[in-house]
Amino acid sequence: LNLFSYTASATVYAAAGGAAASVSVDNSNTYSAWARDNLSLNGIFDEEHKLIRDEARLFLTHQTEKYDLIFIDPPTFSRSKRFKNTFQVQRDHVELIELALSRLSPDGILLFSTNFKKFKLDYDAFKGLAVKDLTAVSVPEDYSRNKKIHQLWKITR
Repeated sequence: LNLFSYTASATVYAAAGGAAASVSVDNSNTYSAWARDNLSLNGIFDEEHKLIRDEARLFLTHQTEKYDLIFIDPPTFSRSKRFKNTFQVQRDHVELIELALSRLSPDGILLFSTNFKKFKLDYDAFKGLAVKDLTAVSVPEDYSRNKKIHQLWKITR
């Protein structure tokens, strides 16, 4: 499950790595069109790799399926016409991650990434879970001079 999928690049990597099925969710018409093109150009746009245009929190709320891998890379801030409230990653990350955890299979992995440079993960909200900071190993060499390009955590049960 790729939430806030933008151009679905993470989905392309997952499919190229052997993922038999995927779901990519984004609320933007533009990004959804780019995602469709990206999947098609990489030969993986079929019924097993679904694109859904929806607000991530609404999708998770109405979803019953469980996922082995969930990747979340939300924007720092978003205002959606379909979701009456704004989204602020610092304020709303706990709710978002908790919703995603409800859709995570028992042995699944949740990856949470953000580009918000001042972001602080609320570790206390996830007591009882294994939370590992993967930021240092996830920054590409091209960005070695600016290691604050993003942050990444792996969350498991």
